[in-house]
Amino acid sequence: MRKVFIALTAVATLATAGLAHAQPPAPADIIKAWDKNGDGVVDKDEWVAAGRKAERFDLVDANHDGKVTAEELGAAMAKMRPQ
Repeated sequence: MRKVFIALTAVATLATAGLAHAQPPAPADIIKAWDKNGDGVVDKDEWVAAGRKAERFDLVDANHDGKVTAEELGAAMAKMRPQ
């Protein structure tokens, strides 16, 4: 019985760890990490400096103001997320 309990605990732990790993970071956390000048948004230079492709910036910048907000990034991430 003890071996079964240990095995089930191990399986549950691994399954939970896999689910936690599958969650992408929150858009606000991504913006905070990429926002080098501290203005709360990411401009195209910051986007490219973070290793992202410049042409993707224009797709994410929904209102085309030259800045990506957490809301815009979240909306873009939601579109790319499998249903």
